[in-house]
Amino acid sequence: MIEHRGILLSEDLFEKRFVCDLSACKGACCEQGDSGAPLTPEEARLIGKHYAALQPYMTARGRKAVKDQGHTSLVDSDGELVTPLVGEYQECVFAKRNAQGIWMCGIEQAYRNGEVPFNKPISCHLYPIRVVKLRETDGLNYERWDICAPACACGERLEVPVFRFLKSALVRAYGQAWYDGLEEVYEAWRKRPVKKARKATTRRARPERGG
Repeated sequence: MIEHRGILLSEDLFEKRFVCDLSACKGACCEQGDSGAPLTPEEARLIGKHYAALQPYMTARGRKAVKDQGHTSLVDSDGELVTPLVGEYQECVFAKRNAQGIWMCGIEQAYRNGEVPFNKPISCHLYPIRVVKLRETDGLNYERWDICAPACACGERLEVPVFRFLKSALVRAYGQAWYDGLEEVYEAWRKRPVKKARKATTRRARPERGG
């Protein structure tokens, strides 16, 4: 782990490569998984307050799911505040496919069009980083998910570290100065001396002595 201005980061954020390839994955993270997108209490409050402005960016089935469940956010079986799903193990109620069949976030689309004053949940914006709330700080981990294999391949091809792909999300979460400092940490980490693994020596087994 690396500590940067009070935040702990997995070295995977520097080592691994990642660039979303929506043409390949079709935004599968919006429809796969056993729970909705994690929300902060403030995000849940804002979604509820501005729900009327979000409805045009949702599907009919998404709006129906919210109506049937009676909530724009809920607490899942793990005790985490999340967005509702359409039925069990189906898409997020705020997800909607575009003309190319790619799942898009209705909250993000409404934000970009100036309809609401907040962007999609920070948990979605930061993905594949998952934030672990520690006692006095945050821990940032890289989450591996098989549906993101195209993103890993694209990131390798373009040579983009995870943290750089998520620059805008990290700036949103921790500020521009924090991110600028992270770039300096990365450069120092990249130039660090790497210990070579000691080459293992294979020895023949000694024959047992006869008694």
